[in-house]
Amino acid sequence: MQIIDNSNKDNWEDILKRPTQTVDDIEATVIQIFDEVKQKGDDAIKKYTSKFDGIDLESNTVSQTEIEDAKKNVPIKLQYAIKQAKQNIEAFHKVQKTQKIDIETTNGVQCWQEKRPIQKVGLYIPGGTAPLFSTVLMLAIPAQIAGCKTIVLCSPPNKEGKLAPEILFAAQLCGVTKIIKVGGIQAIAGLTFGTENIPQVYKIFGPGNQFVTVAKQLATKYGVAIDMPAGPSELLVVADESANASYIASDLLSQAEHGIDSQVILVSTSKHLVSKVSEEIEKQLSVLPRKAIAEKAIANSKLIYVENDEIALELINEYGPEHFIICTNNEDFYVDGIANAGSVFIGDYTPESAGDYASGTNHTLPTNGFSKAYSGVNLDSFLKSMTFQKISKEGLLNIGKTIELMAEAEGLQAHKNAVSIRLKDLK
Repeated sequence: MQIIDNSNKDNWEDILKRPTQTVDDIEATVIQIFDEVKQKGDDAIKKYTSKFDGIDLESNTVSQTEIEDAKKNVPIKLQYAIKQAKQNIEAFHKVQKTQKIDIETTNGVQCWQEKRPIQKVGLYIPGGTAPLFSTVLMLAIPAQIAGCKTIVLCSPPNKEGKLAPEILFAAQLCGVTKIIKVGGIQAIAGLTFGTENIPQVYKIFGPGNQFVTVAKQLATKYGVAIDMPAGPSELLVVADESANASYIASDLLSQAEHGIDSQVILVSTSKHLVSKVSEEIEKQLSVLPRKAIAEKAIANSKLIYVENDEIALELINEYGPEHFIICTNNEDFYVDGIANAGSVFIGDYTPESAGDYASGTNHTLPTNGFSKAYSGVNLDSFLKSMTFQKISKEGLLNIGKTIELMAEAEGLQAHKNAVSIRLKDLK
């Protein structure tokens, strides 16, 4: 990892640059595949599954038999672990339910707000080098709690044309209504336009590589909503001289092993700690099964020394990390001061991997600085807030003149007339 010593603020933009391609680099590919899926449907899906995943599928819909077989191939201990994680995730997301808001804004004018589920949602579950069955829990559980009627899951098949049994087990456990063996850009395009086999949805959720991220952004041009731009994983740790270097190194490597385009950063007020963490990373990296992947991510990552907590916090808020770990004596300063982060982990015994799996919070989070404006996935992500109003005769008499004056001032006579015609009948 590159060690940066007390860099000038003018250099922060370069120091904090993500190791991602620009949208321009990959947008042409995404547009081409979208156009083909829109025109040719499942034939295009099949073509690109063969091209990118190396498998020709007669049917990409997962059968009930495949789901039942998958359960047999998930070890009992892992089934229990998945169920425990499900309980914690359910507990945290169920308490996010809010009650109907109801108020009489003035006599005779009743306004209220209720939340209704998005009827059709698509969940994208990355496959590739690490099939993320934990993401099934993170997306399907709040979708089920919200009451979404159609929950479609897409995930890329392996070379045998199958999905990981853990993905199928978790999907069945969490109420997914249809599972499709399709990944990448073509999966997002299928969910956007709909095909004979893939239902069209109203909103698409889930992380993915840079191609999936751009594909989700393109889907919004066709009227399909997305959870957020969630691309390659990233983690920033802030630590002082009191922190445990081996713990920090393990956290940094836990995200570095996600993919070669992941990024991890340490910001510290201790030069000694920076040196110790660098040594620990080399030691722990050498024995990782995914060493080759983590090494490439580490090459894109930074160990940054700064003079004090104030500078550290300003730099962190400028970066806007997906995951933010606080390991300092002055943890309240960072907890109170952090403005831009997807999810925050506090103290020596709160590894980021707890949030990835079983603490209960959601691990589908904004990356690439989007935490400055986006929230991570939560129960509200699967709901719409709808407003209602009912006005009595008395109510219209109370606000009618106000509406008429404002409509006339804006030059919208028909708006005024809609009130005036009623007021005449009430006099």
